[in-house]
Amino acid sequence: MSRKRVLYLLLGPAAAMVCFLLLPHGVFATSQSRMALGIVAWMAIWWVAGPVDYAVTAFIPIAVNALYPMVDMSTLIANYASETIMLLLGASILTVTWEETGLDKRIALGVLSMVGNNFRTQIIFWFLLSAVLSAVLPNAVVCATITPIAVAMLSYIGEGDIGSSKKGSKLLLTIAYAAGMGGLATPLGGAMNLVTVSAIQQVTGEEYAYSDWVVRFLPIMIILLVSNIIFMLHGVSRDEKLEGSREYLQGEFKKMPPMSKEEKWSLGLFVVAVILSFTRQFYQDLLPGLTPAYVFIICAVIAFLIVKENGVRLIRWNKIQGKIVWGLMYVFAGGLALGTLINDSGAAEDIGKMVSKMNLSNTLFMVFIIVTVTLLLSDVTSNTATASVAMPIVISICNGMGLDPIPYIYVASIGVNLSYMLPTSIRAIPVGYGLSPKYMFSQGWKMSIMVIILMTAAAYILLPFLGA
Repeated sequence: MSRKRVLYLLLGPAAAMVCFLLLPHGVFATSQSRMALGIVAWMAIWWVAGPVDYAVTAFIPIAVNALYPMVDMSTLIANYASETIMLLLGASILTVTWEETGLDKRIALGVLSMVGNNFRTQIIFWFLLSAVLSAVLPNAVVCATITPIAVAMLSYIGEGDIGSSKKGSKLLLTIAYAAGMGGLATPLGGAMNLVTVSAIQQVTGEEYAYSDWVVRFLPIMIILLVSNIIFMLHGVSRDEKLEGSREYLQGEFKKMPPMSKEEKWSLGLFVVAVILSFTRQFYQDLLPGLTPAYVFIICAVIAFLIVKENGVRLIRWNKIQGKIVWGLMYVFAGGLALGTLINDSGAAEDIGKMVSKMNLSNTLFMVFIIVTVTLLLSDVTSNTATASVAMPIVISICNGMGLDPIPYIYVASIGVNLSYMLPTSIRAIPVGYGLSPKYMFSQGWKMSIMVIILMTAAAYILLPFLGA
């Protein structure tokens, strides 16, 4: 075991003890609230430094709460089998069927085969494809699906050495950025968005309509799409080409057999689940128990009933369980548990009271801080972990200041979804295919500054709309 890993392992619980012992007792009146904040520090350090797997860190709330009770254990454990976890599980099973049937590759090749050889057009098309798919599919799935297709095309046209290829590096970076940013468009874009949905439902006490998300983030998405594409096109001349790329993609698409029955089922089940999730308000009186989580679970169960034309079942549990990203669900659950610790221990109320005494009335500065902190934290740890830590704190601060927390929750979600500099999360995928981390950082810090400025201004102007 390396000394650095040992240091990080010890730093987590040490930070927790420092919070427990040294946080001002006049502000955090109970030992439970101080310990809860200590757990936040512990989990943040381990999620950032990574001395253990992210999923392992997610179980710290249970372990510590068993030794030093801060909240009701049954309430805490409920987070690990919450309705949102069911939605993640159902969506994961459905997207695995895309891979099993080859539907993911068919869609990507079919769309991209229409693109010409112009490099600027290629960048725009790869960006839009990745962003649109990420709106309804996990961004990791999109990045892992699109990246190898791009690499195969680049190899075919003589740009296979990604590390030394300017065009190859820019194209893979385009896919990674778009796959991450696209998730902001809908609640289905990633687990981090479901954290936001849970936070909003906690504040309002009402079921959240997914269509509200799309409407509120539409102007934000337009600004992000335009600005990100302009950034990626910088330095690319209008007549620069990727000779042979269109021919390669068209050839690969033509090799594919006609769309099979199981591909149609896989696509149909996912489309049905998405449509029902977004139109919940039209049938919620008739079927009050059929929330989006259970829509996805039902469609996932149906997927196990599909039989291929050769009589073999499309998916079986013993095969599909190895392709589901279980760690993602546990990280998400751990974040929810962290929110329970902060709220039920009294720490959230203490934080709110403390901030309310600061007379922080400059909402522009507050928006800037939220966007900057969440974006930078998302760069060094998972988006889901960042959302899980940030949302309860944002709610506490707003409650302490007497502000409506809803628009600021949306603002925090913007930063949570955007990260550009480091080869963490989905950005590790193109690095695995040869993209230089140095190149990623050199482009990422410039992109981060631009996005922070744009999103601070846009979110501040749109605050009344976000809270409407």
